[in-house]
Amino acid sequence: MRILIIIQRSNGDVFFSGSLINYLKNFFLNSKIDLLINDDTLQIADLLPGINKILKFSYSKKDAYRWKQEKEIFKKIYRKYDIAINLTASYRSVLYSILASKKSISAIERDVSKSWWKRLFLSSYYYFDSNKHIIENNLKPLDFLGISYETKVLEIPVSGKCLKNVSRKLKNLNVENFLIFHPSAQYNYKIYPQELRNQLLGLLEKTKISIIVTGGVSEIDFNIKGSIPKSEKIINLIGETSIEEYIGLSYLSMGYIGMDTLNMHIAASQNKRLFAIYGPTNLKMWSPWSNISMSCARKDKYINEYDNITVFQAGLPCVACGKAGCNDQHDESLCLNHINPELVYQKVQNFINDQKI
Repeated sequence: MRILIIIQRSNGDVFFSGSLINYLKNFFLNSKIDLLINDDTLQIADLLPGINKILKFSYSKKDAYRWKQEKEIFKKIYRKYDIAINLTASYRSVLYSILASKKSISAIERDVSKSWWKRLFLSSYYYFDSNKHIIENNLKPLDFLGISYETKVLEIPVSGKCLKNVSRKLKNLNVENFLIFHPSAQYNYKIYPQELRNQLLGLLEKTKISIIVTGGVSEIDFNIKGSIPKSEKIINLIGETSIEEYIGLSYLSMGYIGMDTLNMHIAASQNKRLFAIYGPTNLKMWSPWSNISMSCARKDKYINEYDNITVFQAGLPCVACGKAGCNDQHDESLCLNHINPELVYQKVQNFINDQKI
């Protein structure tokens, strides 16, 4: 059985495909599962277990090499698969799934003017529902294959070698008990303002445990790195860990404090204690998923608490608007200015007190 899964969106979308891949692998024994992804999500795709081959689409080459790139992908996938599953409703990704297999399953829009041709050529389709969590959307194709499932987010396994390296680094830093603080995100509109961020770090410095600050190597990350206060209790590792090392670090941590981004979802899949700061993001689709009760935050609240998860939002009537910032152009979200760092700190301190460290 040859299966192609198409995920042409962000790192988070690729991460949340892990459960689907796992169910397919266990149902179709000895199957070969390939992924077709955007090349900027390769790092996380490489860590998903059970993958045979990864095909990449590059948006950076889209204009200069558009038809050459499309032709190469068409040649690699055309009728090469027994099943093609597409997890987004975009024109290109739906077309890929139709070309890849006679049995093509895809998300589509409810708007018939956008999806009429998709309904005609797809073997099976379902509606991408922004009122449901991304894991619930991503597992929907299993219904068409007669595969039963639970809505659990698959935890990405960490190699023993990686855990040893991370443990060694922590020992060298003289760190035993620690929380992760992740202040960055892919876009500015998801980032807690610097003044409030540093107020929160100043409060967290009072706790009995270390705070390890994490981040990647983007321009946004390095701008934040330079603004983090220097302190013995606050250890700035922005730009100093790979994604796999971050997963290992998260695995060894007591919990996560920070923004709604891939790193937060990784911690949630590990059942870590979470303190997540949210701006305009749609909670129904992108709140931290709890594998304990297999649920998420369904309503916008100043504080959402369920299982091991606390989500903070601004108490404003516009929250959550679902836009990419107030101007919908990936700039700042003013709602993040209305989340009190003292409130976040008190919830974290209560958790630490309960640990009796």
